[in-house]
Amino acid sequence: MEMVNALGRRKSAVARIFVTEGTGKITINRKDLQDYFPSSILQYVVKQPLMKLDVLEKYDIKVNLDGGGFTGQSQALRLAIARALVKINADDKKALRSEGFLTRDAREVERKKPGQPKARRRFQFSKR
Repeated sequence: MEMVNALGRRKSAVARIFVTEGTGKITINRKDLQDYFPSSILQYVVKQPLMKLDVLEKYDIKVNLDGGGFTGQSQALRLAIARALVKINADDKKALRSEGFLTRDAREVERKKPGQPKARRRFQFSKR
């Protein structure tokens, strides 16, 4: 198998991944998965598509993660891994789609409007 690359985005986070056959090592920005995401919940989110297809120890994944916070980055990485697994084996698409791993979450932060403290919050109205 040659190297397969994929892209995942969530909020302002972008994950570019490169998948090769290997032993299940996930490297994010030259750090191990456990070092980059100390939270076990975020590690679980990243590994969800791999666990669904039972290929956790089959592929080595190198990741360039940029932008956003921890949650956005982990979900962007999950989307990128799911897309790469579909590129490797198209038969897995139905299983990953049913779990929602191939759906790009398009929600973004709404911009702040001028003359207001936040995007929708307004300053208190005073009649007199």
